[in-house]
Order: sequence, then C-alpha cells, then structure tokens
Amino acid sequence: MSRSMRIKGSARITGSLKVPGDKSISHRIAMLASVASGSSKITGLASSADCKATLECIRRLGVRIEEAGSELVIHGEGLFGYRPREPIVHLNAANSGSTIRMLSGLLAGQRFASQIDGDPSLRRRPMARIIEPLSLMGARVEATDGNFAPLTIHGHNLLGIDYASRVASAQVKTCTLFAGLLAKGRTSFSEPAPSRNHTELMLTQFDAAVEVDSSSRTVSVEGLHELSPVDYQVPGDLSSAAFFIAAATILPDSRLLIPEVNLNPSRTAFIAVLNELGAGIEQQNVRERHGEPLGDLSITSRRLATERRGSVLSGEIIPNIIDEIPILAVVATQLEGRLEIRDARDLRVKESDRIRTVADGIRALGGEIEEFDDGFAIAGPQRLVGGRVQTAGDHRIAMAFAIAGLIAEGTTEIIDADCASVSFPEFYEALAMLTEPDTVASAPID
Repeated sequence: MSRSMRIKGSARITGSLKVPGDKSISHRIAMLASVASGSSKITGLASSADCKATLECIRRLGVRIEEAGSELVIHGEGLFGYRPREPIVHLNAANSGSTIRMLSGLLAGQRFASQIDGDPSLRRRPMARIIEPLSLMGARVEATDGNFAPLTIHGHNLLGIDYASRVASAQVKTCTLFAGLLAKGRTSFSEPAPSRNHTELMLTQFDAAVEVDSSSRTVSVEGLHELSPVDYQVPGDLSSAAFFIAAATILPDSRLLIPEVNLNPSRTAFIAVLNELGAGIEQQNVRERHGEPLGDLSITSRRLATERRGSVLSGEIIPNIIDEIPILAVVATQLEGRLEIRDARDLRVKESDRIRTVADGIRALGGEIEEFDDGFAIAGPQRLVGGRVQTAGDHRIAMAFAIAGLIAEGTTEIIDADCASVSFPEFYEALAMLTEPDTVASAPID
C-alpha cells in the first residue's frame, strides 16, 4: 500500500544537502557503457527507480553489471555486444520515458528483435517522435496506434541520415544519435531550439566521432566506431535540487547549501529564472569534470517579484525548464506579481497531464491559477492552506506540492507520495532532515 505524506506548514529550510546523481546523465552513461568495448567504472549513479529500470534492461540484454555501494562496473562488449537469451527480448522501462526513448536507438541497430514496454503512464506518452528517425534509418518499429508503447523493434542494418526534428527534445536527439553509432555513415540531428547537451558531451568522453555545430543546432556522429570505456563520476542532479532551491528561496529565514551539483548551462535556466525574480542563489567552487560544469549552490531566502506587467516564460527557454515547471508554479504563488508559462504543451504528455495536475494541486490548497492549453498563469502572493493533493502517480507533482505544504497554513496531505522514488527515493527523508521535527510524517492511505 502506497503512503501518503503529511507536511506541516509554515516551515523553513536550513542546512546542507547532497542530492542524488544526475538522472539524465545516469541514463546516458549506463547505456553508452553497455555498448563500449571494455569495462566502465561509474560512481554516483542516480538511485532513482527510472535509472534502476535502465540497468535492468541492460542486464536483460546480456550485459554484466557489478554493483558495490555507490560504484558500479558495466562490462561492455562493443556496439553489437548485446546477447539476449530470448528470440525476442522483453524489456520493462517501468515509468521511464528516458529509458524507452533513448534505449530504442541502441536496439534499432542490433541483430535481434526486442519489445520494450512500461507502466500505464508510460503507455500514454508519445513515441512517434522517435519512431520516425529510426524508421528512416532502416529499423522497423511497431507501436500501438503508431505512437504508443509497447514498441516492438526489429533490429536492422542502419544507414546514417540527416534529420531535422520538429521538436526540441534531448530524448529524441539522443535516440537518433545512439542509433547513429550503429549505422553506416554519418548521422546528423538538428532541432528548432537548443535542448540538453549531455549526450554530445558524453559521446566525446567515450571517444565517439562526434561534431557539434552550435550555429545550426546540429550534432553529427560517425557510425561503426568502437567506443572506449570510461571512469565517470556522476554530478548531483539539479532537477532534484530544484525543489529544495525553491523552498529555501521562498520560505522566510531559510538558508541552504547544495554541494557538487551539475551546472550545465542547458540545465541552469531554472536558477536564472529565480534570480531574475530576485532570488539569492550563488554558484560557488565552479569547475569542470567530464566536460560537465559542476559546483556548489548557496541559497538564502528572498522576496520575489515580477516586473509591473508580470513575466512570461515561453519559446526557447521552455525545453530547459520543462522538468522544473511544477515547482515554478508553487514559487509563483508566493511572488509579487504574475508569472505566465506558455509553449509548454509537452507537459500534457508527461507522467501525468502536468498542466492539469499542477492546476488541481494549487486549487486544492486554496490557490488560484489560470489554465491554458499550453501552460498556465499565476498571480501572487497567495495564501495557501493545507489540503489533500492528488499526485496522479507523478513524482514531480508529489515533490512540488510537498514544498507547497511547507508554505501552506496547517497540514497538507500528499496522496500516493511514494511516486517520488521514480527520481528521488530519499526525498522525504531529506526534507525531514532540513526542517523542524514533525514537519514531515507518513500516514497510511485511508
């Protein structure tokens, strides 16, 4: 039986928190290590359920993985080294869109058939966006209504393509480039706006033949070049840290230090948005490791405000704050002025319809929100009061409204709170550590 969590407000955040390994990087490092020629040692891989799903899929493909505490060794056997035991290997991506979309690129060029599926939430998420480039490269991919999991992938000899994506998506880009590793010739991927560049940086670490043209937003990879194994230390996850950054910003008398967190510019738009609103977030001890910038974040509470006419977040910034929009909605209830989010229609097809679940959560706590097809608008500051928030099984909704519970007067109950483990299994323990005793408590479902 899943827990609900009870959060007592109002509260404050104080102390230091080391967040789990970056989830986006963890998926990619595990997948690339699985097709490298040799053994890769990885430290600090994310503990999330999503990343565990990736590791289990890799194991079912015949790759040997050794785990010892925070360190694991993935014994790659080369680009075509997968050795599944079944004629058609069945893989379970659980709730992980990253797993199904990115791993499909590596499966498309293999010499066997595979089927990759997930939970009911994952089965509602669109897959045509990866099926199109894989099909153009020569793979045959079967899907429910041509768009939904389960995906049955008939591996084939692939040919490199020049592909212009209609969406800015790091997952689509990664899927296409991963397939390009197994394809004859050169594969190029361009997109209408910049998305996260972890894949490009990591391919370089594996000695892949990759080129990046920032002016045209194009990444190219030469296929059939063996990958070298790596020794890789995963930085802390900024998307996980975002909930605590927001809490320390908007809760009076709060102060927080988050060390060793990823500060890739494609991930720090959330910090930039908060600082533009008046937040006190400082980056300290910034350095580079494995091509990725990282450092420590120091946060002190501040009053936030928009310009007189409000602020609108739209266009190119949206792909780089897409995971943080639920917690930005919570922040918006406390700032002076109006914050509007547009061009975020992809939120409708995440683990839940995040526009709807955010709106429902705000209203459950007595707040007001204007909902659009592609976003929402919130005018603050608002007085929130304790209530019952339905998470719809969505980890980011659960965590965002746990933070809202720290703001609200009285007790807020987060229903199906355990879904936070999809990305941050230790979330509630961390929240309890940084707040006063009895602020965070579990309770059985009625």
